[in-house]
Amino acid sequence: MPMVVVVTRDVEDRYRGFLGSVMLELAPGVYAHPRMSAGVRGRVWSVLTDWHDSLRRGAIVMTWADRAADGGLGLASLGDPPKDIVTHGAFLLVRRPLRRS
Repeated sequence: MPMVVVVTRDVEDRYRGFLGSVMLELAPGVYAHPRMSAGVRGRVWSVLTDWHDSLRRGAIVMTWADRAADGGLGLASLGDPPKDIVTHGAFLLVRRPLRRS
């Protein structure tokens, strides 16, 4: 049962209430649970997905330790993430657009 972290950005208050009932809110929009099972994580993600599909606002990222995933990090996101995370070999990298001068 790995640690799960959820980060929300520009979402409705209902997310805060729901996530605060199942996880510890470390900072505004940042939630963590030290030992969340895969089943509970899946149910939490299902609720977040259903709400996001109907409300269409903000962005949500969930991450957890996953030895089978690239970089050992399970990752799920909804909405427009501020960064593009890509796989390169067994690593996760952040891709940013080049700035032209």
